[in-house]
Amino acid sequence: MAAMSTREYTPGSDSAETPTVEISGSRQFTAWLAEQNLSLAFTTYRAGKLFLIGLNADGKLSIFERTFERCMGLFASQSGLVMSSLYQLWRFENALPAGEMHDGYDRAYVPQVGYVTGDLDIHDVALDPNDQPIFVNTLFSCLATTDDRHSFTPLWQPPFISKLAAEDRCHLNGLALHEGQPRFVTAVSQSDVADGWRDFRRDGGCVIDVPSSTVIAGGLSMPHSPRIYQGKLWMLDSGNGNFGFLDLDTAKFEAVTFLPGYGRGLAFHGDFAVVGLSLPRGTRTFEGLALEENMAAKNVEPRCALHVIDLRTGDAVHWLRIDGIVEELYDVIAMPGVRRPMAIGFRTDEVRRVITVGEGPEVEPSSAPPTPAGLNSPLVS
Repeated sequence: MAAMSTREYTPGSDSAETPTVEISGSRQFTAWLAEQNLSLAFTTYRAGKLFLIGLNADGKLSIFERTFERCMGLFASQSGLVMSSLYQLWRFENALPAGEMHDGYDRAYVPQVGYVTGDLDIHDVALDPNDQPIFVNTLFSCLATTDDRHSFTPLWQPPFISKLAAEDRCHLNGLALHEGQPRFVTAVSQSDVADGWRDFRRDGGCVIDVPSSTVIAGGLSMPHSPRIYQGKLWMLDSGNGNFGFLDLDTAKFEAVTFLPGYGRGLAFHGDFAVVGLSLPRGTRTFEGLALEENMAAKNVEPRCALHVIDLRTGDAVHWLRIDGIVEELYDVIAMPGVRRPMAIGFRTDEVRRVITVGEGPEVEPSSAPPTPAGLNSPLVS
């Protein structure tokens, strides 16, 4: 399949550095976004970027990025985003009223609430039905939530973890929700000593049922991104290079699609899955995995990309290739009904000029304070 022309993209004005990112898509990628009425977002933690992918008015690819140090877990709420960073958990809200635009963008995500958690190596993040954050606290090998007085409050820990300690014992990483509650998690191993998971990367991965605290599957290689969709538990068997699902009756992983890269990040929309791929290079974490052997057998080089997989066939029908300073992705989300999103960051003073006004109680005209200049519009910039 032919590819659209490569676009060389220079990070935006909030970036201190000036290296480029080359982004190219399959020939029908933009048409697929338009047909699905969909935008995508993904995080890359080494480069520290949140990318928002949509369409311009002319149907061409819109790429928007902002810098957040070591951004990883990403979750789409009804009105915004939740994202983890180096030592904070951020909640973004859309500042634009329905149907309104700002400089050609139909969503403007503003970081409204930030929780200072300390460096917990937060991986997957989510919101429960009460809008309370839930996150995978990888450093302490547990699920946790935010706390008004502390760095976190633990909610659950795997049955093989004997003590909450800042030791990253099993590399707990992935979280799957069912009806808004934690149902399954993934871990690289069942080790109970500091950094013990590194010795079991090739086949020590497991899936744990949270309500029963039972290990229901093992023998996986660095599993990531478990998600419940259309009645199946989908995930990435990252160390082997496979996207597939766990048969809950047999406890066996059923591979659907081979991934030419280290898989992390999984989202769904309609009959499609969107998978994030990273280059398995440069660190000891990725050495000795079957992924290298499997790619060599297929005569393929690893890539950093988003792959769109048709769930009906298992085929990778569209993709977005990413080259340059971005070599790895962590998470990806689908945003239905969004055409061209943007976000506000902290590297420039733009966040000072974005002011929104909530609906307060009715005030008698005689006692109403004067409206400050510039606050009459929903989004001031």
